[in-house]
Amino acid sequence: MNAVHRSDVGRVRAVNEDRAYSETLDNGYTIAVVADGMGGHQAGDVASRLAVETIVRELSALPAELDAKERRSSLEQAILRANDTIFHIASQDEKYNHMGTTVVAALAYQQEVIIGHIGDSRAYVVSRNAIRQLTEDHSLVHELVRKGQITAEEAETHPRRNVLIRALGTDEDVQVDTVEWSLKNDEVLLLCSDGLTRMIDDSTIWTITIDPSLPLTVIADRLIARAIDAGGDDNVTVVLVQGQEPGIKKVGCDD
Repeated sequence: MNAVHRSDVGRVRAVNEDRAYSETLDNGYTIAVVADGMGGHQAGDVASRLAVETIVRELSALPAELDAKERRSSLEQAILRANDTIFHIASQDEKYNHMGTTVVAALAYQQEVIIGHIGDSRAYVVSRNAIRQLTEDHSLVHELVRKGQITAEEAETHPRRNVLIRALGTDEDVQVDTVEWSLKNDEVLLLCSDGLTRMIDDSTIWTITIDPSLPLTVIADRLIARAIDAGGDDNVTVVLVQGQEPGIKKVGCDD
């Protein structure tokens, strides 16, 4: 699979508390992760870094050709290991008290993708005909929308739209939500922090992403640029993953 990632501090923040990773490994797995940290005094930066490093380390050690159930369990356990690591460090060092992070991570093997997530960083699948959000935000406003107490439009400007009801590393025990998807060759998997989705709507994301003539690196750069042009009041991070026909050269990039 092709996989690329991009991240930008944005116009307002002094520190980029987002972290991302994307790579196809020799064992055939493609790993993609986005984490959006939170906490004062750069604690969010530490939390997101620990999340990505821990998840990547755990998944990189997997044996090849695990079945779907084993891959899903492995992804869940990698995220839970990251939760343990962040929570332990936060409880041992006062300057890291209450640090945490969102996370959305994908483990792909031969077009079959397992996604695990906590928080409001999202996963989408984009095709020529539609954009579909695969994850549900673990946020206060999403719960209010789900219960019919506010509309989706009201949620976009709600004063507590940044409040999470579930995050990685803030509690000793946490639940990981998982989604499975079979990624077609004409589809793109997008993982992103809310610095993208709070700045531009799904229709704009779809319009930028569907152009088959553009390399994934260019699409990622354009998504970031559009979010910054729209205000860029938060860090912005995207990962794009695309299936490829046999024989097509892999394209990747670093931050």
